[in-house]
Amino acid sequence: MKLAISDPVMERACDGTRRVLPMGAWHASPTADELSVLDGLGGPVLDVGCGPGRIVEALAARGVAALGIDVAPAALAAAMERRAPVLDRSVFDRIPGEGRWATVLLLDGNIGIGGDPRSLLVRIRALLGPAGVAVVEVEPPGSHSGTDTVRLHTGDGEPGPWFPWAWLSVDAVEGMAHDAGLAVRRIDVRANRYFAELIRGTGCDDCPPGRAVPERSER
Repeated sequence: MKLAISDPVMERACDGTRRVLPMGAWHASPTADELSVLDGLGGPVLDVGCGPGRIVEALAARGVAALGIDVAPAALAAAMERRAPVLDRSVFDRIPGEGRWATVLLLDGNIGIGGDPRSLLVRIRALLGPAGVAVVEVEPPGSHSGTDTVRLHTGDGEPGPWFPWAWLSVDAVEGMAHDAGLAVRRIDVRANRYFAELIRGTGCDDCPPGRAVPERSER
């Protein structure tokens, strides 16, 4: 398959498997399915690993207060060109509004940040307000869940350095959320993409702390 220079490839250390990353889609405007995932979710919204800022830009156009954070210089530069409100910040650093965000987003595979989904979800829980919701995109049923070391090939020379990354299947998200003190409120399925809505476990009035029976919807 011939790849565009702009399409990086992620290589896994464990077996050398390579996966094309859809850079073009990440720079494009959000799809109708992506925007519909956000319907009914309140602001302020924190987009973790916001990339070029397309989701933040779209939320701002809707009149929803939103902020993106990322650490990739190219992504931040692209977001600033869009005039999307973004910060050069790791999710594990100090974030404005900690404990008060109405919605926190982990889309486009960003559950892999840091290579430890449980620690990442614990951090997301700390960022959420008492009634906040985290929207986490996960892998389809039957997909691999786990951690590996990966690197990126960009087509313009030597591959980048190795770094930890992770994958979380929809089959495993309830248990992982429970371990992080969260509960699955529901799972949306749109165009074979899976989005789990997570709430604080103690905020679920109809189920034991830290756990919920997920509702699955497909539109």
